[in-house]
Amino acid sequence: MNQPLNQLHIFRIKGIQMQTFHITWLTFFVCFFGWFGIAPLMPVIRDTLHLTKAQVGNLTIASVSATIIARLAIGRLCDTVGPRLSYTILLLIGSVPVISIGLANSYESFLLFRFAIGIIGASFVITQFHTSMMFAPGIVGTANAVAGGWGNLGGGVTNLLMPMIAAAFVALGYIDKGNSWRYAMIIPGALLLLMSFIYYRYTKDTPAGNYKDVRRDKQVKKKGTFMVALKDYRTWILALAYAACFGIEITVDNVAAIFFVDHYHASLIAAGALAGIFGFMNIFARALGGIFSDKVGKRYGLRGKGLLLAGFLVLEGTGIILFAQSGSLGMAIASMLFFALFLKMANGGTYSIVPFINKEAIGSVAGIVGAGGNLGAMLVGFLFKSSSITYAQAFLYIGMGVATIGLVVLLVHLRPLKKEAFVLEEQVLQRA
Repeated sequence: MNQPLNQLHIFRIKGIQMQTFHITWLTFFVCFFGWFGIAPLMPVIRDTLHLTKAQVGNLTIASVSATIIARLAIGRLCDTVGPRLSYTILLLIGSVPVISIGLANSYESFLLFRFAIGIIGASFVITQFHTSMMFAPGIVGTANAVAGGWGNLGGGVTNLLMPMIAAAFVALGYIDKGNSWRYAMIIPGALLLLMSFIYYRYTKDTPAGNYKDVRRDKQVKKKGTFMVALKDYRTWILALAYAACFGIEITVDNVAAIFFVDHYHASLIAAGALAGIFGFMNIFARALGGIFSDKVGKRYGLRGKGLLLAGFLVLEGTGIILFAQSGSLGMAIASMLFFALFLKMANGGTYSIVPFINKEAIGSVAGIVGAGGNLGAMLVGFLFKSSSITYAQAFLYIGMGVATIGLVVLLVHLRPLKKEAFVLEEQVLQRA
């Protein structure tokens, strides 16, 4: 069968569509280990390299800055050479700074490696693009959300496992605690190399085969998919929305461990576990966002999907405000679970809309929207860098900003353009 699937069978591996689905989310999962593997170890690294709060803030900004450019480039690359080669190249290049970061012995060298590691974040765009190629319009939102959510789960597992991996090296007598992070980062780097082979060997660009074997639309190539996506106002609305959900998610992945250590005096492993709770919500929450969005879309079209996304964002912002004002660890955990649920549902809701903007420029749209997420993370990173405000105050300002963006999305009419051939309403009629 060489057509996109109209059902998602998560327990099935047979067929290139489901095989690619499982490999792409697993690869994205591993990419999170490489991208954020260093984050839960930052309390130790901060002491070892004698970093100031401003320097830790710069590192947080650096970790997402390179991703902005990488996501824009990788989206265009997916449209031209295909997701299979794009992912293989990204994994091979990205593994180098992950393995090498252990060589850093100063703030400047560590900052350089942390910046370079950020290119791995472009893996998300390929995952969403590849999933979009494998599934039909009626189920693509759910498929994208599940693949993205299970991949994002790597952020939670990373917070839990990386401190344990570092502790294991210390227990085995290989290194002291202050330098355990250097050895620990070799593990995610090696996994990235392994996944580069698996991705190249066992996936295809489309259900019908690889790009080199499948005729592409020459007219769209000539016109330029990136410019088509760039000129569509809906692309920018989704980029803004994604800045308010995924941008905040990766910020929390970066600072949660330090926040729980400094604000609630948790141990490194306990703080990693608490931060891991946030990431573990991805096992179901992002998928719920895609599922609800698909159901709403079948009945109310693209406008309905947009209104649902706006609701997710407003509730997310409300939860972050509660998290910032928590008076106890228990309240902080409860409010974190609340805002994490709607944040990750907003992630799924955003990328359930992406495939309906322009089917011939999915990669470019996905890249721009994805870059918007990282731009949001970079901007809010300056709040955590500031010496004049606390982390709790930073979260308060973020919550207010996210709720405001939700209201903006609510007021904007996300509707299909008259001239486009790939619109949600048309698909609804075809299924009726």
